[in-house]
Amino acid sequence: MTERIRALRALIVERKAHRAFRRETAVDPSPYRRAELKDFERTALRLKTFLEAETPVILPEERIAFLRTLPDIPGIYTDAEWAEITKDHYIHEQGRVCNLSPDYETVIRKGLRAVLGEIDAADAGENRAYYDAMRTSLFAVIAFAARYAEATRAAGREDIARVLDKVPAGPAETFLEALQSLRALHFCMWCEGDYHNTLGRFDRYMLPYYRRDLAAGRITPEEAQELIEEFFLACNRDSDLYTGMQQGDNGQSIVLAGMTPEGEDGYNELTDMCLTTSAELMVIDPKINLRVNGRTPLSLFEKGTRLTRLGLGFPQYENDDVVIPGLMRLGYEERDARNYVVAACWEFIVPGAGMDIPNIGALPFAGVVNRVIREKLGEIRDMDDLKTAVREAIFAEVRRIAAGLKNLYVIPSPYLSVFFEGCVEKGRDIASGCKYNNYGLHGTGLATAADSLAAVEEMVFRRGLAPETLIAAMDADFEGYDELRWQLKNECPKMGNDEDAADGLACFLLDAFADAVEGLKNERGGIFRAGTGSAMYYIWHAADLGATADGRTAAEPLPANYAPALNTRLNGPASLIRSFTKPDLTRVVNGGPLTIEFHDSVFRDGEAVAKVARLVRSFIEGGGHQLQLNTVNRDRMLDAQKHPENYKNLIVRVWGWSGYFVELDKCYQDHIIQRVELTAGA
Repeated sequence: MTERIRALRALIVERKAHRAFRRETAVDPSPYRRAELKDFERTALRLKTFLEAETPVILPEERIAFLRTLPDIPGIYTDAEWAEITKDHYIHEQGRVCNLSPDYETVIRKGLRAVLGEIDAADAGENRAYYDAMRTSLFAVIAFAARYAEATRAAGREDIARVLDKVPAGPAETFLEALQSLRALHFCMWCEGDYHNTLGRFDRYMLPYYRRDLAAGRITPEEAQELIEEFFLACNRDSDLYTGMQQGDNGQSIVLAGMTPEGEDGYNELTDMCLTTSAELMVIDPKINLRVNGRTPLSLFEKGTRLTRLGLGFPQYENDDVVIPGLMRLGYEERDARNYVVAACWEFIVPGAGMDIPNIGALPFAGVVNRVIREKLGEIRDMDDLKTAVREAIFAEVRRIAAGLKNLYVIPSPYLSVFFEGCVEKGRDIASGCKYNNYGLHGTGLATAADSLAAVEEMVFRRGLAPETLIAAMDADFEGYDELRWQLKNECPKMGNDEDAADGLACFLLDAFADAVEGLKNERGGIFRAGTGSAMYYIWHAADLGATADGRTAAEPLPANYAPALNTRLNGPASLIRSFTKPDLTRVVNGGPLTIEFHDSVFRDGEAVAKVARLVRSFIEGGGHQLQLNTVNRDRMLDAQKHPENYKNLIVRVWGWSGYFVELDKCYQDHIIQRVELTAGA
């Protein structure tokens, strides 16, 4: 890390210097909240109004510009207007375009002026108002970059000004120009009001600029590394303004390596440089996702593991051998499936072609199984009957969820639309759909559900425990049933210990979920995709669940994502991997990683790193779809709860994103600590 990068990094980790430029001035929404304006016109005028109100700021030592000075972006509707819209429409999250991956590659290569030419060519007059909104948006971005160029020139930074004279209005030609163009385009996406939209396959679309500069002698690998480091730091300047559930939940992820659309291996020199950059900087953005397969050399897994040991919560691994055929099975074209990225957390999406909403709902596995056990166990004769009842309940719950997803409204985004296939040609906003318009459903509490079924099979159908006794114990939250709870917790099979009695039931549950969504269509003509993720649902679905048949009390949380139940005694990581690779995961490729916490003492030397890398490879070779390894220290987190002032830069993985531990709500802190306790006995 050079002194220049060290100085820029200090602005981030101290979390004060770059924020000193923030202004309290409120943007006046009246220019775009006029009743006569269409919604897409309002969005375009808001972007123009906001960018005109922004003040260009040049930080000392920087070469890649753009920094937010206005923290708030007022909505395009008044409270009364929004209440009227929400009364008759289904609103997903905040109603904004999110969890997509724009085609930055094409726009960086063309430049915005070329896109304006395409808009003019497509505008035959029938949809003039919408095309004008696109024009307004792009002209606003170009003008904003020009103002930045003027400000940098006035500040004596002719080097930055020359770059901004060219991009993003024109095509990028050099590595620095491409990085500055990406920074500007991504920055303005947030200013339009969009959020949680990712940076995609960074090492793939930046590679031509790097190799061209290298061949021409314009750059050295060391200089390119420094520019990547600066770009990564730039993603952290304003990340406190880009919040989802908490700071860090912002979608600023990149995907490295993996098969190219042409079927080639996409691993390249920028892949390594990005991994190195992330390790050196130790900041929360961008989150790193690493695409691998059964032929990936152990050396790449070792590079990923060396990053894991630092405790940032990445990389997250994606297995091309499972994901690509899984997406093709769902109807994605092979070229698009090969080009997949991940959404804000882990859901598999296609850049520039998908308006998928991959987190629109969640099937509560634990809730469904718990309800069937409580309501029907007394009348069920054997395990086959119980599984039939659970399968029927899963089908019913999926249909109930799907039936509630009607009349969706998404706020239009004329600027972001130019990054998506067909939107310019058809004068169509991305909010109205794209090539793929599928809905994704998470599946929460899988291990709790499988363990509960395994406990019923063992205790009721094998040992003869009366169903009413089990249900009474659950109703009492196991108060007065200590021995029974101990048996349920310790004498019954558990998913994660390579026990077919539990793992087979998990396979049954996932297959039932996949069968339940098969053939279902949403109102946009897309399909429903089953997944193994949880997002924030693992908190919500545990709230009213009550005690479960696996011995879990009502107060205990559900596991996050695709993971063993909390407080389960595990036989070790190898058994855990074997358990979680038994299902056919091509059928549940909405995404959701197997999540494992390792104590930081595991990574004591190079041989330990190699051992963990081999464990990751075994998961991939065994048919796992997605893997998230976290390095943690329980004692350090407990101390951070007591003395947060000493741990302001302690980074942890929450579910599909990483954040600063002391800035998380306590419910998330406590859950992460309990996940560490899970690993302690492994």
